Amino acid sequence: MARTLWTDDAGLPVTWDQTRLPFEQVVIALHDAEACARAIATMQVRGAPLIGAVGAWGLALALREAADDVALQSAFDRLAATRPTAVNLRWALARVRAAVLPLPVAERAARAHAEALRLCDEDAACNAAIGRHGQALLEPLRRDGRPLQLLTHCNAGRLATIDHGTALAPIYALHEAGVALHVWVDETRPRNQGASLTAWELGERGVPHTVIADNAGGQLMREGRVDAVIVGCDRVAINGDVANKIGTYLKALAARDNGIPFLVACPVSTIDPQAVDGSAIPIETRDPAELTRISGRDDQGRVVSVQLTPDGSPGLNPAFDVTPARLVSWLITEHGPCRPDASALRALPGLADPTRGPA
Repeated sequence: MARTLWTDDAGLPVTWDQTRLPFEQVVIALHDAEACARAIATMQVRGAPLIGAVGAWGLALALREAADDVALQSAFDRLAATRPTAVNLRWALARVRAAVLPLPVAERAARAHAEALRLCDEDAACNAAIGRHGQALLEPLRRDGRPLQLLTHCNAGRLATIDHGTALAPIYALHEAGVALHVWVDETRPRNQGASLTAWELGERGVPHTVIADNAGGQLMREGRVDAVIVGCDRVAINGDVANKIGTYLKALAARDNGIPFLVACPVSTIDPQAVDGSAIPIETRDPAELTRISGRDDQGRVVSVQLTPDGSPGLNPAFDVTPARLVSWLITEHGPCRPDASALRALPGLADPTRGPA
């Protein structure tokens, strides 16, 4: 499978429409800023690193139309408002803005285009590094000669990034190294990113896996059928609190109760030095219809949406929750494993610099 975001013959970004997976593989063109904003807001693209990359492209494309300071800030604000929780979006926008602000207006669009390309290349390299560091942490946890048993929540694979993924990067590294493993894939209600996206990814790569109901993970841990839990993240506060897909907190509680390592794959770009703790992370609330309806393929092969709840029953749909740092065993960054505390996080290279280059 190619990179999740790539450029066409005109040098403009294209990607998969993730709302159509796993039943249809549809490519969408992101040829202007509005298309990028719409793709982020409607979750045609999702996953913190990929959202950041598409945001960077959106700003670069906006500057092709108008690149003065007012237009730059207007495009920045429009794109930043599309998803509030994933800090990578604002980080990537700030990085492109910082790169072009000192330049004459006529040179800004080309510089932003180059910066978006560079950011994508760096994301792929960053996630490959996370894969190597995570592999080193996970491989020793294999026991009794059985395959290493891992549980993951939501989708933090290559579909959530430019390539490799975050939480799935170590899994792919282990698989490619010939380490026997098996992945328990949480369905991840309400949008089912685990059942639809993670399972699809793992199947494409030949990684043994089983889809489970979100509420099954705790029982599997009690039965000794999970060696570690590994998830991605959308924002990490400077004290180590982690915002990730709703339901992550419950997995962390179950892991702690059963003495199982709880690992968070965390590119440095996902750490927010301005968020003192998890209470400072905005939690996106999405349309209740994501909860009260579900899409799937019927016996005739048609993709249909059906209602799950009685007429008139309201729904509440917070998209993320916060896992306290005390429940996190390690953050796996591109620089290696990091303890989830302020002193360790502040020591990471390039934490506060939006223009930083490759790790």
